[in-house]
Amino acid sequence: MIRKKERETFPVKEHEADFCVVGGGLAGMCAAIAAARRGSRVVLMQDRPVLGGNASSEIRMWIRGANGRDLRETGLVEEIALVNCYRNPDMNFSIWDSVLYEMVMQEKNIRLLLNCSCLDAEMQGNRIVSVTGWQLTTQTYHRVNAGVFADCSGDSILAPLTGAAWRMGRESREEFGEDIAPEKADACTMGMSCLIQARQTGRPVRFLPPKWAHHYTREDFPYRMDLKDPDQWKEDNFWWMEIGGTKDAIHDTEELRDELLKIAYGVWDFIKNSGEVDAKNWDLEWMGFLPGKRESRRYEGAYILKQEDVRTGGRFPDLIGYGGWTMDDHDPRGFQTKEKPNLFHPAPSPYGIPYRCLYSSNIENLMFAGRNISTTHTANSSTRVMATCGILGQAVGTAAALACRLHIRPAQVWPEHIHTLQQELLEDGCYLPGYRRECGAVMEGARITCGGREVPVLLDGLERSLEGTDHAWEGEHGEELILTLPQPRHAESLRLVFDSDLNRDTWENQKWYVKRYPMKCNSFLDDEPVPVPGTLLRAFEIWMDAGDGTWEKVCDEMENYRQIRFLPLKRTVKRVKLVPKASWGTGKARLYAMELTADETQEIHHKEPS
Repeated sequence: MIRKKERETFPVKEHEADFCVVGGGLAGMCAAIAAARRGSRVVLMQDRPVLGGNASSEIRMWIRGANGRDLRETGLVEEIALVNCYRNPDMNFSIWDSVLYEMVMQEKNIRLLLNCSCLDAEMQGNRIVSVTGWQLTTQTYHRVNAGVFADCSGDSILAPLTGAAWRMGRESREEFGEDIAPEKADACTMGMSCLIQARQTGRPVRFLPPKWAHHYTREDFPYRMDLKDPDQWKEDNFWWMEIGGTKDAIHDTEELRDELLKIAYGVWDFIKNSGEVDAKNWDLEWMGFLPGKRESRRYEGAYILKQEDVRTGGRFPDLIGYGGWTMDDHDPRGFQTKEKPNLFHPAPSPYGIPYRCLYSSNIENLMFAGRNISTTHTANSSTRVMATCGILGQAVGTAAALACRLHIRPAQVWPEHIHTLQQELLEDGCYLPGYRRECGAVMEGARITCGGREVPVLLDGLERSLEGTDHAWEGEHGEELILTLPQPRHAESLRLVFDSDLNRDTWENQKWYVKRYPMKCNSFLDDEPVPVPGTLLRAFEIWMDAGDGTWEKVCDEMENYRQIRFLPLKRTVKRVKLVPKASWGTGKARLYAMELTADETQEIHHKEPS
């Protein structure tokens, strides 16, 4: 038995890193993983017990991104989706949490600090030296010393702690010439929601609302529930149960959460007990107690993305990602008004987002990704969706690793090293509109053949269908693709890009929202498991010839479920042969790229989940 009377001081653990990420939502996860795979030592500090932020089991907002065919976000965002299909076909949120956890924990260069809330930062002039977090579960302070920091916390906790420039609220129409902005600037933001999920059962289910729940009638739901369609609500995630835009989106969160619970239970009481819709066999399966936020602090970067940039397609020389969601501006009054809860202002898909929106204008080693990047309120109404946040997180992590490797500030990546950053993002599977993947020197003079015929499409640097042109090779299982170099060369790895069915055309029986991103909303009795996309190559062999004319089998993959693979070689190569054996659901083999890489700075770790 331990008994102490004297006052104790809490321990402080020190961590040394190249890159520290605060916030473990999709943006922060992608930033941490991208930097770790590029060789940086990373600490990821997350104030919740699970990863994923608005997409986690605690909030359960579905991931959304660019609209339109062939425009799905790839790179880490697609990798996470495919791992979830393979590991979690029933879209169970507890398993989803484990998928996100595993994605981070399998990276040997990441130190993950869960339940650790950032509360302090040490500065030297305009440079961050360290950040400190309080870990509730261990009653321990964690101090992280790093060269580069990224704030992916959503609410931008490092802004008030470092003096970084930031904005909150809506700019006036005049400031940036934005015709969808209000005439006068104000402090209003888009609100927050506590979501609910329902489950269809095979029997009548009773619901007794708490006494403190609000009571609603059909007059309370204009533009929200179509009561003329008795089934419309069943494929809804109730995003419109939103308030808080007229309050302080940070400091009033607890008060707003209490009101959101009254709203949510009142909405479900209406669905179950009003007689307006048939929900007798439906049960309230889950109620979110952590509000999902749409907007709060936004950093000021070297460039502020605005409405006109979005509308004109964002043709930036430092393009490192893209958006394609409409400018989806929510009424700050949310459910407290009977007017339309949001307005969809047109935006092209895709439009480019520049690197200069991802680092601070006045703190030299601070970057950011997520809904807090450097935009106006109107542009943020499009960039804030999570798939967009995820690819921007990957860009931040890749840029941070590049800056650490070159011993430069994040701002110095532009313009001197922006081409390197863009090519590294393309190499890791990201799509940058208007750009092509450039193969390295090891591929100079290389040719790829199948049955003696040239297959130039696998070397064109375009790795999806674009504007109606398919850039994939399609052939029969068992056919041989042979990559031949002019002379034997050293290769670190073989890079393969498969067809993961970006439009999910092979998912004929899945609901529309699952096709947008494999996450479940409400549960139906006739729900079918979500498969790995049928076009993805499941089984294949890799053979190698070092130059003596002898083929050696170096890989016999039977259970591939990833779109992009880096297969380690680390040897001299003259020829490489790929023999596709089976896909997940189609009779054809499809491939977008086959190349040898020789970049020893890259550390790609695609461990198979256990």
